[in-house]
Amino acid sequence: MRTKEQLTEDIRDDKRAVLVVNTHSRRGRLLYEAARERLVGAGFTLLGACAVDRPRELPRILAEGLAKRPDLLIAGGGDGTISTAARLLAHQDVALGLLPLGTTNNFARTAHTPLDLAEAVEVLVKGKVIDLDLGLAGDEPFTNHVGIGLSAEVMLKAPRPLKRLLGRYAYPLTALGLLTRHEPLRITVRTAGRSHDFRSHQVYVANGGHHAGRPIAGDADADDRLLVAYTVGGPSRRELLVETARNAAKGPTRTLREEPFLAVDELWLETDRPARVEVDGEPGGSTPMRIGLAANALRVMAPIDAPDR
Repeated sequence: MRTKEQLTEDIRDDKRAVLVVNTHSRRGRLLYEAARERLVGAGFTLLGACAVDRPRELPRILAEGLAKRPDLLIAGGGDGTISTAARLLAHQDVALGLLPLGTTNNFARTAHTPLDLAEAVEVLVKGKVIDLDLGLAGDEPFTNHVGIGLSAEVMLKAPRPLKRLLGRYAYPLTALGLLTRHEPLRITVRTAGRSHDFRSHQVYVANGGHHAGRPIAGDADADDRLLVAYTVGGPSRRELLVETARNAAKGPTRTLREEPFLAVDELWLETDRPARVEVDGEPGGSTPMRIGLAANALRVMAPIDAPDR
């Protein structure tokens, strides 16, 4: 395994990369050709370049790209695409390059990657390799978060045309439609010998620093060896709506030492009835579930001034 410094130097010198873009992501179809042309224009040797129309084929195509032995595997798409690539690249001697082409682009924001395509390519040319944590939902690595409750229903039922039209605002609109029929959960979070009980429509366990395109807290990121568990409001629907708005407005000014956050490296989550789980926006089973951490498991190409612990 090369050091991060050696891998950075090899990427800059040799520019051996594979490009995979999910064209079902919000901007993937529109920007695939532009991304490929910019990378070639920047001097990259693309050992493979693929626009993926069927998201279910992403794991296979990404694995085929990794088999070409690039120094940099560039994934273009939303958080689901990035999470799929991250699972494949965990503990590998290959860096993940990010082209944020999705709806909320939470992991790209956490990795300090600009959302503009030209600026994101510039990071791949002039940036550095850092290592970030991955969460573990059971044995399944994830980049951003695990959601239990209403968010799992929203991720399954948010209409794709609405996401293309409204971006991240499609999710709260879908949630409002589902909320009238959703019943709150009794939630138990067990951490290091302690038990924490809640009643809420929604609980998250975050690895990254962003959710819904906004900061979770001013000091939350994917390089701190911590998971952050938090409920959103209490049992009433009004509390959920008020807390959601408060989270959006106050995220950057809060710290992980404040309520409702539990910052730990491992937890066991139970609910009073089996509840659907979404892992980085994709179906991920149901409760109960152990959620853990794989520290510094993923190498990512990031801006030259990005922090790296």
